[in-house]
Amino acid sequence: MEELKVFRDPLYGYVKVSHELIWKLIQTKEFQRLRRIRQLGGVFVVYHTAEHSRFSHSLGVYEVARRILYEVSDVNNTLTEKEKLITLCAALLHDVGHGPYSHTFEMIFNTNHEEWTKKILLNEHTEVHQVLESYEEGFAKKVVRIINKECYLDDCLGANCHHRIMSSIISSQLDADRLDYLQRDAYNTGTSYGEIDLDRLIRSFLIVDNQIAFKFTSMHAIESYLLSRYHMYWQVYYHPVAISFEIILMLMFRRVKALIEAGYKFNVDISLIKKIINNQLTTEDYLQMDEPWINYLIQHFCREQDKILADLSNRFMNRHLFKYITCANQQELDTKYQTLENIFSKYNINSDYYLYRDTISKEAYQYYTDDYL
Repeated sequence: MEELKVFRDPLYGYVKVSHELIWKLIQTKEFQRLRRIRQLGGVFVVYHTAEHSRFSHSLGVYEVARRILYEVSDVNNTLTEKEKLITLCAALLHDVGHGPYSHTFEMIFNTNHEEWTKKILLNEHTEVHQVLESYEEGFAKKVVRIINKECYLDDCLGANCHHRIMSSIISSQLDADRLDYLQRDAYNTGTSYGEIDLDRLIRSFLIVDNQIAFKFTSMHAIESYLLSRYHMYWQVYYHPVAISFEIILMLMFRRVKALIEAGYKFNVDISLIKKIINNQLTTEDYLQMDEPWINYLIQHFCREQDKILADLSNRFMNRHLFKYITCANQQELDTKYQTLENIFSKYNINSDYYLYRDTISKEAYQYYTDDYL
């Protein structure tokens, strides 16, 4: 590639693309689809500026990974140019398998975005697969293995195996993914919880025994990162109003499933939903699913004859959310839930669709077990 391509970015100034392969991957329809999937799902109903996409996040992860690969001397001197390119591709494409409303979609339909990422990258009919294979035969599989933390068993030999390093840059307790989303989500929600010293953290990267490690002198920057992550979960990602919004979406599609099983005739084409339920979804089908598509369905659900589906859909579209009650422990939760169930039964309110309980928790750090291979 003769000239450097750049994307303006509010966090990094510019996202820099100097390799033609990366530029071509960005232009594929599978990657462009990420423009139509929000990064934060239902958080925008709380923080109205949280409209940023998986596309901008994926570019950000690529940029952070690029800086780690080329600005950290240990990493730059250890990995070959091809290994760096594989890592950059993995950073760019790690979220390409996300569905509309991301993690809520996965809970509703029991899908896994990591599995769909693998399917999309390895499907010979996708543009992203064809671009990867045009660089080198078998290149798509190498990128998938880094995203999924799989070793290339045919060429991974002891001290010469760098795949753990490559995967750790993309996915670990302190990686390019988290370093970008904490900053980007904080910026777009207008909160200060996700502010971290990115330059200091990148400078702290080391390679010890063929693994990513960090300088002891950067302990305070790492502590700040962990606390930022903790506060972002409790103040943004687990905000009860955002969770209420996502629960309504989940209950709405629970109702859709029940109506399909009952033979209900919808006023809108739900063939893709039926394919998901029946495990008949192809990669081509999956790639049709984005947030404009699901919002189009919900707009039609608002006018369905089924009162429960219409009500839940209108609540979702117009932010008429459920009220929430917090409980200190499981016993209190069980007691209050049973009391509400009795009240709902007395007034003939269907608790399957209007009463929901959930438990959330988030540790700032989780110890990893050595299950890489």
